[in-house]
Amino acid sequence: MDIYFRTKKLQKICSEEKEMQKQLGTKCAEKLRQRLMELKAADALSDMSHLPPTRFHELSGNRTGQFSIDLEHPYRLLLIPANEPIRVHDDGGIDRKRVTEIEVIEIVDTH
Repeated sequence: MDIYFRTKKLQKICSEEKEMQKQLGTKCAEKLRQRLMELKAADALSDMSHLPPTRFHELSGNRTGQFSIDLEHPYRLLLIPANEPIRVHDDGGIDRKRVTEIEVIEIVDTH
């Protein structure tokens, strides 16, 4: 899967080991590296498991259209589909099988 980043700062955190460690700490940086490798290896968003340990899931409310992946508690990696147009099911949910490009928008505690 192709991965883009919302900001240059976020891209730096996700691609430079020193910055990753500095901003997130050792354990969270390790999880971030693992999650990014899983996303790169996936053909589509549907390949990501919703089961632990990733707990990959679509968010709702003011974060509708965003997806969350667990890092080190309480941090989550938030992303959105970057394919144009975004394909949806009849029920309004995003068709994960057709999402082959994503944009990482934030690393945050969503609670």
